[in-house]
Order: sequence, then C-alpha cells, then structure tokens
Amino acid sequence: MKGVRLLAIALAVLLAAIQWPLWFGKGGWLRVSELDRQLAAQRAANEELAARNAQLAAEVASFKAGREAIEERARSQLNMIRGDELYFQFVPVPKAEKPAAPQ
Repeated sequence: MKGVRLLAIALAVLLAAIQWPLWFGKGGWLRVSELDRQLAAQRAANEELAARNAQLAAEVASFKAGREAIEERARSQLNMIRGDELYFQFVPVPKAEKPAAPQ
C-alpha cells in the first residue's frame, strides 16, 4: 500500500514537472496569451496609422492635382488673401466700465 502511494506521489510530481513549462515556460500558455494581447494592440495602432497615411496621401494627391487645395490651406492656416480681394478686420470695442453706485 505504501509503495502504491509513493508511486502515485512520484507520478504527480512528474506530471507537475511536465506541466510547468506548458503553463509558465518561455512558450507557455500565459506568455502566448500576453503576446496575443500585444499583437492585437499593435494591429489596432497600425490600422490607425494606415488610415492617417491614406488621409495624407489623399491630401498630397489633392495638392498635386490643382490649386484649390493649396489656396484653401493658405486661407485657413496662413490667413492669406488673393490680390483682388479686400480684407476687413472687425475689432470689438471694449465695454466701458460701469461707474460705482453712490453709497
């Protein structure tokens, strides 16, 4: 009876020794799941960057195609006007301070 018990304990230890690398080793399940999570995050970041690159490529194509895109950018970002236009700037008048009420 004692020999069977000892054999069962030895087999359990061997089974645990075999399972250890599977769960906690360099290529174990825990490491694989962590790498899958990192891969999914990197793929999402890559998709965002690919969308941004596509937008920039469309903008470059628009710049190459005509003057409208260049003119639009100059007007909105650099506040430029054409030579045949008039520029009016409206400056708000500051409100006068109210006099203090007599006491």
